[in-house]
Amino acid sequence: MKNDINTKNRAPRNRTMNLSERDSTNFEKKIITLTDNVDTSNIINKTIHQDLFSCIKYLPDSFVDLLFIDPPYNLTKDFGSNKFSEMSSDEYEQWLDSWLCPLRKILKPTASIYICGDWKSSSSIFRTMSKYFKVRNRITWEREKGRGAKINWKNCSEDIWFGTVADDFIFNVDAVMLKRKVTAPYKDDDGKPKDWVQEINGNYRLTHPSNLWTDLTIPFWSMPENTDHPTQKPEKLLAKIILASSKIGDVVFDPFLGSGTTSVVAKKLGRKYCGIEIDARYCCLTEKRLELADVDKSIQGYNDGVFWERNSLNVQRNVNKKEKIISQQDNLLAHVTYGQSTV
Repeated sequence: MKNDINTKNRAPRNRTMNLSERDSTNFEKKIITLTDNVDTSNIINKTIHQDLFSCIKYLPDSFVDLLFIDPPYNLTKDFGSNKFSEMSSDEYEQWLDSWLCPLRKILKPTASIYICGDWKSSSSIFRTMSKYFKVRNRITWEREKGRGAKINWKNCSEDIWFGTVADDFIFNVDAVMLKRKVTAPYKDDDGKPKDWVQEINGNYRLTHPSNLWTDLTIPFWSMPENTDHPTQKPEKLLAKIILASSKIGDVVFDPFLGSGTTSVVAKKLGRKYCGIEIDARYCCLTEKRLELADVDKSIQGYNDGVFWERNSLNVQRNVNKKEKIISQQDNLLAHVTYGQSTV
């Protein structure tokens, strides 16, 4: 496989993931291509290197619990070996329908569906999704990166449409709580904290998730999850969706897998996974990230079972250090006390 991922000159501290020639050779052996109907066991925890339209017909029925889709938005974009060209809204809507309709067969009756888009493609996604599923919400998330505009508003948000096959579906609200710093620590008449707690590193409140997400960071050069894929989503974004709409052991499927974030996060959170990607390089990057996930299951911004606000990594590290010190002190005290009691 021709590999031009490594041709870029990078700064010494740049942590963007690369593929060596040896990586490409090794990970190519792990990806699969479908040429006939397959059982679920043949594709679980696999990366399928193929055009989506050529393999939908081979996928088994009713095996997916959570479908996450991050399709090309309706703009001209170069994805390396492939390029997507902008089209009219009607044409884009027809293109969405051409793969969303046949993908229905792979979903369980209790499955949930999430589809990503920007302001321009969002209405087309809603109309197409409404034909086949129960649309339940639209999540808008803030992209803190982006170029300014002189004759328009800066584009710094994207949408994720949430839907389900039926009224019976999973939503684990307690698994996606957001930990916020309390700036106005009100107390009740007894002087006790009102809906907040005082912790080692300050005052915090756990809040229920809304459909406006402002705590995400687009992967960039200093983050180990970063790759050269032009539209890579944050692992934290996928963690929110996977924790909310699936259980441990459920199957998460992504038909536009890219560099593998959906599969990687599913693996880190104890779910099964499967994805389709047309670019062999990104398939190999996916497999490399999956291998690394055997050792490192951390997700930046998700710690101790809760999601933290953006730019709070140092606070999280300090909390972990202080908790570790306290735990060591407690163990030492218990050991001393035990020793005295046996004298």
